[in-house]
Amino acid sequence: MNQINRVAIIGGTHGNEFTGAYLIKKFEQFPDLIKRPSFETLTLLGNPKAFAECKRYIDKDLNRCFLSEDLENPTLSSYEDTRAKDINKILGSKGKSQVDVIVDFHSTTANMGLTIILTNQHPFLLQLAAYLSSINPLVKVITTQPNQESSFLISLCEFGFAIEVGPVAQGVLNAELFQKTEEFIYAVLDYLEKCNQATIAQTNKTLTLYQSAGAIDYPKNEHGEIQAMIHPKLQFRDYEPLNPGDPMFLSFDGRTISYEGKSTVYPVFINEAAYYEKGIAICLTQKQQFTVI
Repeated sequence: MNQINRVAIIGGTHGNEFTGAYLIKKFEQFPDLIKRPSFETLTLLGNPKAFAECKRYIDKDLNRCFLSEDLENPTLSSYEDTRAKDINKILGSKGKSQVDVIVDFHSTTANMGLTIILTNQHPFLLQLAAYLSSINPLVKVITTQPNQESSFLISLCEFGFAIEVGPVAQGVLNAELFQKTEEFIYAVLDYLEKCNQATIAQTNKTLTLYQSAGAIDYPKNEHGEIQAMIHPKLQFRDYEPLNPGDPMFLSFDGRTISYEGKSTVYPVFINEAAYYEKGIAICLTQKQQFTVI
Protein backbone atom coordinates (compact mmCIF):
# COMPACT_ATOMS: atom_id res chain seq x y z
CA MET A 1 0.00 0.00 0.00
CA ASN A 2 1.38 3.40 -1.02
CA GLN A 3 1.39 6.43 1.25
CA ILE A 4 -1.98 8.08 1.89
CA ASN A 5 -1.52 11.77 1.07
CA ARG A 6 -5.05 13.18 0.75
CA VAL A 7 -8.38 12.06 2.19
CA ALA A 8 -11.75 13.55 1.22
CA ILE A 9 -14.65 13.47 3.66
CA ILE A 10 -18.02 14.16 2.03
CA GLY A 11 -21.46 14.67 3.55
CA GLY A 12 -24.79 15.87 2.26
CA THR A 13 -24.58 14.02 -1.05
CA HIS A 14 -28.28 13.67 -0.33
CA GLY A 15 -29.43 17.03 0.98
CA ASN A 16 -31.90 15.74 3.58
CA GLU A 17 -29.41 13.37 5.22
CA PHE A 18 -28.33 15.68 8.00
CA THR A 19 -25.83 13.52 9.89
CA GLY A 20 -23.15 13.74 7.24
CA ALA A 21 -23.96 17.30 6.22
CA TYR A 22 -23.65 18.66 9.74
CA LEU A 23 -20.51 16.64 10.43
CA ILE A 24 -18.97 18.45 7.47
CA LYS A 25 -20.15 21.74 8.98
CA LYS A 26 -18.58 20.77 12.30
CA PHE A 27 -15.27 19.73 10.75
CA GLU A 28 -15.11 22.98 8.79
CA GLN A 29 -15.63 24.88 12.06
CA PHE A 30 -13.15 22.72 14.01
CA PRO A 31 -10.64 21.47 11.41
CA ASP A 32 -8.15 20.24 14.01
CA LEU A 33 -10.52 17.34 14.76
CA ILE A 34 -9.71 15.71 11.45
CA LYS A 35 -6.09 16.74 11.07
CA ARG A 36 -3.53 13.97 11.09
CA PRO A 37 0.25 14.46 10.76
CA SER A 38 0.92 12.40 7.64
CA PHE A 39 -1.92 13.37 5.27
CA GLU A 40 -4.23 16.20 4.29
CA THR A 41 -7.97 15.89 4.97
CA LEU A 42 -10.43 17.73 2.73
CA THR A 43 -14.13 18.30 3.46
CA LEU A 44 -16.90 18.73 0.92
CA LEU A 45 -20.66 19.31 1.16
CA GLY A 46 -21.90 17.15 -1.68
CA ASN A 47 -25.20 18.74 -2.68
CA PRO A 48 -25.37 22.24 -1.14
CA LYS A 49 -28.50 23.34 -2.99
CA ALA A 50 -30.48 20.27 -1.95
CA PHE A 51 -29.18 20.65 1.60
CA ALA A 52 -30.36 24.28 1.71
CA GLU A 53 -33.82 23.15 0.61
CA CYS A 54 -33.83 19.99 2.83
CA LYS A 55 -34.43 17.78 -0.20
CA ARG A 56 -32.75 14.54 -1.22
CA TYR A 57 -31.93 16.16 -4.56
CA ILE A 58 -33.05 18.96 -6.87
CA ASP A 59 -33.40 17.20 -10.24
CA LYS A 60 -32.02 13.68 -9.79
CA ASP A 61 -30.09 11.51 -7.33
CA LEU A 62 -26.54 12.90 -7.20
CA ASN A 63 -25.23 9.56 -5.99
CA ARG A 64 -26.20 7.96 -9.30
CA CYS A 65 -24.42 10.54 -11.49
CA PHE A 66 -20.83 9.28 -11.46
CA LEU A 67 -20.66 6.83 -14.36
CA SER A 68 -17.70 7.76 -16.57
CA GLU A 69 -19.90 8.16 -19.64
CA ASP A 70 -22.22 10.53 -17.75
CA LEU A 71 -19.37 12.63 -16.41
CA GLU A 72 -18.06 12.99 -19.95
CA ASN A 73 -21.47 13.71 -21.53
CA PRO A 74 -21.87 17.48 -22.13
CA THR A 75 -25.61 17.12 -22.87
CA LEU A 76 -26.35 16.09 -19.27
CA SER A 77 -26.96 19.45 -17.62
CA SER A 78 -29.32 18.94 -14.68
CA TYR A 79 -28.22 20.48 -11.39
CA GLU A 80 -26.93 17.13 -10.07
CA ASP A 81 -25.20 16.24 -13.36
CA THR A 82 -23.42 19.58 -13.26
CA ARG A 83 -22.57 19.16 -9.58
CA ALA A 84 -21.17 15.66 -10.25
CA LYS A 85 -18.89 17.08 -12.93
CA ASP A 86 -17.77 19.81 -10.53
CA ILE A 87 -16.97 17.24 -7.83
CA ASN A 88 -15.12 15.18 -10.42
CA LYS A 89 -12.94 18.22 -11.14
CA ILE A 90 -12.44 19.07 -7.45
CA LEU A 91 -11.30 15.56 -6.52
CA GLY A 92 -9.60 14.74 -9.80
CA SER A 93 -11.18 12.94 -12.73
CA LYS A 94 -12.57 9.45 -12.24
CA GLY A 95 -9.80 6.90 -12.42
CA LYS A 96 -7.19 9.63 -11.92
CA SER A 97 -8.34 11.01 -8.60
CA GLN A 98 -6.17 13.50 -6.74
CA VAL A 99 -7.31 12.02 -3.42
CA ASP A 100 -6.31 8.61 -2.13
CA VAL A 101 -9.37 7.87 0.02
CA ILE A 102 -12.98 9.11 -0.15
CA VAL A 103 -15.39 8.69 2.77
CA ASP A 104 -18.99 9.59 1.91
CA PHE A 105 -21.45 9.93 4.82
CA HIS A 106 -25.06 8.82 4.37
CA SER A 107 -27.99 8.21 6.70
CA THR A 108 -30.98 5.94 6.26
CA THR A 109 -34.44 5.46 7.70
CA ALA A 110 -33.74 1.71 7.81
CA ASN A 111 -32.28 -0.04 10.85
CA MET A 112 -28.78 -0.29 9.38
CA GLY A 113 -26.75 0.70 12.45
CA LEU A 114 -23.23 1.54 11.26
CA THR A 115 -22.69 0.12 7.79
CA ILE A 116 -19.72 0.35 5.43
CA ILE A 117 -20.52 0.12 1.71
CA LEU A 118 -17.75 -0.93 -0.68
CA THR A 119 -17.90 -0.84 -4.47
CA ASN A 120 -14.82 -3.05 -4.83
CA GLN A 121 -12.97 -5.61 -2.77
CA HIS A 122 -9.46 -4.22 -2.90
CA PRO A 123 -7.37 -5.80 -0.12
CA PHE A 124 -6.73 -2.38 1.44
CA LEU A 125 -10.48 -1.71 1.81
CA LEU A 126 -11.09 -5.21 3.17
CA GLN A 127 -8.30 -4.73 5.72
CA LEU A 128 -9.77 -1.37 6.74
CA ALA A 129 -13.26 -2.87 7.05
CA ALA A 130 -11.93 -5.81 9.06
CA TYR A 131 -10.14 -3.45 11.42
CA LEU A 132 -13.21 -1.23 11.92
CA SER A 133 -15.49 -4.21 12.54
CA SER A 134 -12.96 -5.68 14.97
CA ILE A 135 -12.96 -2.56 17.15
CA ASN A 136 -16.73 -2.20 16.84
CA PRO A 137 -18.57 -5.50 16.33
CA LEU A 138 -21.77 -3.62 15.47
CA VAL A 139 -20.23 -2.47 12.18
CA LYS A 140 -21.55 -4.28 9.09
CA VAL A 141 -20.00 -4.35 5.61
CA ILE A 142 -21.91 -4.44 2.30
CA THR A 143 -20.27 -4.95 -1.09
CA THR A 144 -22.05 -4.02 -4.31
CA GLN A 145 -22.21 -6.19 -7.43
CA PRO A 146 -18.69 -6.87 -8.76
CA ASN A 147 -17.52 -6.40 -12.33
CA GLN A 148 -19.72 -3.44 -13.13
CA GLU A 149 -18.94 0.25 -12.97
CA SER A 150 -20.48 2.05 -10.00
CA SER A 151 -22.39 5.31 -10.37
CA PHE A 152 -21.75 6.22 -6.71
CA LEU A 153 -19.63 9.23 -5.77
CA ILE A 154 -17.17 6.98 -3.94
CA SER A 155 -16.31 5.30 -7.25
CA LEU A 156 -14.23 8.37 -8.18
CA CYS A 157 -11.46 6.86 -6.08
CA GLU A 158 -10.32 3.23 -5.83
CA PHE A 159 -10.23 3.50 -2.05
CA GLY A 160 -13.64 5.11 -1.72
CA PHE A 161 -16.33 3.85 0.64
CA ALA A 162 -19.62 5.04 2.10
CA ILE A 163 -20.84 5.02 5.67
CA GLU A 164 -24.57 4.47 6.23
CA VAL A 165 -26.03 5.18 9.67
CA GLY A 166 -29.60 4.62 10.83
CA PRO A 167 -32.37 4.54 11.56
CA VAL A 168 -32.83 8.29 11.46
CA ALA A 169 -35.59 10.28 9.79
CA GLN A 170 -34.87 12.46 6.78
CA GLY A 171 -34.12 16.07 7.65
CA VAL A 172 -33.46 15.19 11.31
CA LEU A 173 -30.37 15.15 13.52
CA ASN A 174 -30.07 12.31 16.02
CA ALA A 175 -27.38 13.11 18.60
CA GLU A 176 -26.54 9.49 19.43
CA LEU A 177 -26.08 8.48 15.80
CA PHE A 178 -24.24 11.74 15.07
CA GLN A 179 -21.74 10.92 17.83
CA LYS A 180 -21.32 7.31 16.69
CA THR A 181 -20.64 8.45 13.13
CA GLU A 182 -18.20 11.09 14.34
CA GLU A 183 -16.30 8.51 16.41
CA PHE A 184 -16.29 6.23 13.39
CA ILE A 185 -14.57 8.75 11.13
CA TYR A 186 -11.93 9.41 13.78
CA ALA A 187 -11.24 5.67 13.85
CA VAL A 188 -10.88 5.69 10.05
CA LEU A 189 -8.46 8.62 10.12
CA ASP A 190 -6.44 7.05 12.94
CA TYR A 191 -6.19 3.80 10.97
CA LEU A 192 -4.94 5.64 7.88
CA GLU A 193 -2.38 7.46 10.01
CA LYS A 194 -1.16 4.15 11.43
CA CYS A 195 -0.92 2.75 7.90
CA ASN A 196 1.33 5.64 6.90
CA GLN A 197 3.44 5.11 10.01
CA ALA A 198 3.56 1.33 9.37
CA THR A 199 2.28 0.62 12.88
CA ILE A 200 -0.70 -1.54 11.91
CA ALA A 201 -0.19 -5.13 12.98
CA GLN A 202 -1.07 -7.34 10.00
CA THR A 203 -2.96 -10.36 11.28
CA ASN A 204 -5.47 -12.66 9.65
CA LYS A 205 -9.01 -11.50 10.42
CA THR A 206 -12.38 -12.98 9.59
CA LEU A 207 -14.66 -10.46 7.91
CA THR A 208 -18.38 -10.92 7.33
CA LEU A 209 -19.45 -9.44 4.00
CA TYR A 210 -23.00 -8.90 2.84
CA GLN A 211 -22.87 -9.17 -0.95
CA SER A 212 -25.62 -7.36 -2.85
CA ALA A 213 -27.97 -9.83 -4.50
CA GLY A 214 -30.83 -7.78 -5.97
CA ALA A 215 -33.93 -6.08 -4.63
CA ILE A 216 -37.68 -6.61 -4.25
CA ASP A 217 -40.36 -4.01 -4.95
CA TYR A 218 -43.62 -3.55 -3.08
CA PRO A 219 -46.60 -5.45 -4.49
CA LYS A 220 -48.42 -3.05 -6.83
CA ASN A 221 -51.58 -2.99 -8.92
CA GLU A 222 -51.83 -2.31 -12.65
CA HIS A 223 -51.68 1.43 -11.96
CA GLY A 224 -48.38 1.12 -10.10
CA GLU A 225 -49.98 1.76 -6.70
CA ILE A 226 -48.57 0.00 -3.65
CA GLN A 227 -50.87 -2.75 -2.34
CA ALA A 228 -48.92 -3.99 0.67
CA MET A 229 -46.53 -2.88 3.41
CA ILE A 230 -43.43 -4.40 4.96
CA HIS A 231 -44.67 -7.11 7.31
CA PRO A 232 -44.36 -6.24 11.04
CA LYS A 233 -42.24 -9.37 11.55
CA LEU A 234 -39.71 -8.08 9.01
CA GLN A 235 -39.68 -4.36 9.83
CA PHE A 236 -36.40 -3.17 11.44
CA ARG A 237 -34.81 -6.63 11.01
CA ASP A 238 -32.03 -5.56 8.67
CA TYR A 239 -29.21 -8.12 8.43
CA GLU A 240 -31.35 -10.86 9.98
CA PRO A 241 -31.99 -14.03 7.93
CA LEU A 242 -35.05 -14.11 5.67
CA ASN A 243 -35.94 -17.70 4.91
CA PRO A 244 -38.22 -19.06 2.20
CA GLY A 245 -41.78 -18.86 3.50
CA ASP A 246 -41.06 -16.09 6.03
CA PRO A 247 -43.51 -13.15 6.14
CA MET A 248 -42.36 -10.29 3.90
CA PHE A 249 -45.37 -8.06 3.15
CA LEU A 250 -48.78 -7.42 4.68
CA SER A 251 -51.44 -6.49 2.12
CA PHE A 252 -54.08 -3.86 2.78
CA ASP A 253 -56.72 -6.61 2.95
CA GLY A 254 -54.75 -8.38 5.70
CA ARG A 255 -53.00 -11.12 3.70
CA THR A 256 -49.43 -12.13 4.52
CA ILE A 257 -47.18 -12.32 1.46
CA SER A 258 -44.20 -14.58 2.10
CA TYR A 259 -40.70 -14.62 0.68
CA GLU A 260 -40.65 -17.09 -2.20
CA GLY A 261 -36.91 -17.33 -2.79
CA LYS A 262 -35.14 -20.67 -2.81
CA SER A 263 -32.49 -19.86 -0.22
CA THR A 264 -31.93 -17.75 2.87
CA VAL A 265 -30.99 -14.12 2.25
CA TYR A 266 -30.18 -11.17 4.48
CA PRO A 267 -32.34 -8.11 3.76
CA VAL A 268 -31.01 -4.57 4.18
CA PHE A 269 -32.45 -1.10 3.62
CA ILE A 270 -35.81 -2.52 4.67
CA ASN A 271 -38.55 0.05 4.02
CA GLU A 272 -36.02 2.81 3.25
CA ALA A 273 -38.05 6.00 2.68
CA ALA A 274 -35.84 7.23 -0.16
CA TYR A 275 -36.23 3.98 -2.09
CA TYR A 276 -39.99 4.14 -2.62
CA GLU A 277 -39.41 6.16 -5.77
CA LYS A 278 -36.83 3.63 -6.93
CA GLY A 279 -39.27 0.74 -6.64
CA ILE A 280 -37.30 -0.93 -3.87
CA ALA A 281 -38.89 -2.26 -0.70
CA ILE A 282 -35.99 -4.50 0.36
CA CYS A 283 -32.42 -4.95 -0.81
CA LEU A 284 -31.22 -8.54 -0.62
CA THR A 285 -27.73 -9.69 0.31
CA GLN A 286 -25.91 -12.97 0.68
CA LYS A 287 -23.78 -13.43 3.78
CA GLN A 288 -20.19 -14.47 3.22
CA GLN A 289 -17.14 -15.02 5.42
CA PHE A 290 -13.74 -13.80 4.26
CA THR A 291 -10.31 -14.24 5.75
CA VAL A 292 -8.47 -10.95 5.34
CA ILE A 293 -4.70 -11.34 5.24
